[in-house]
Amino acid sequence: MMAKQKETGAILTSYFILYVRDQQKSADFYEAVLGYGPRMNVPGMTEFDLGPQSVLGLMPLAGVERLFNRTIRSESGKNLHTEVYLMVDDPHCYHDRAIAAGAHELSPYSVRDWGHSVAYCLDFDGNVIAFAKPT
Repeated sequence: MMAKQKETGAILTSYFILYVRDQQKSADFYEAVLGYGPRMNVPGMTEFDLGPQSVLGLMPLAGVERLFNRTIRSESGKNLHTEVYLMVDDPHCYHDRAIAAGAHELSPYSVRDWGHSVAYCLDFDGNVIAFAKPT
């Protein structure tokens, strides 16, 4: 006999929050990449709508460290910990805008074996950004 799973409420909105060194620089970068402004930009948090139930947040690292009362930086500061994988209608356009806004290209747009065509770049804080569409 299988145990009955506990019933829970539905997830209403998913937030993906990146810890950034310079909130305004990162906000300007993501505005240039996404092609639209944030829905909120106040000291301590910038938010961009990614879809009906998805939000990208940018939180200053210094504020996060105050919140948790501890240092959370990696020793090298260069480790890749986060990837934002965006399914978009024109990956070339988004990738080009990211590079023009100062991102570093990790991998040009190409067909991948999991059924997507994807381009990868790196933002100012070492977060990987992927722009993809189904192949």
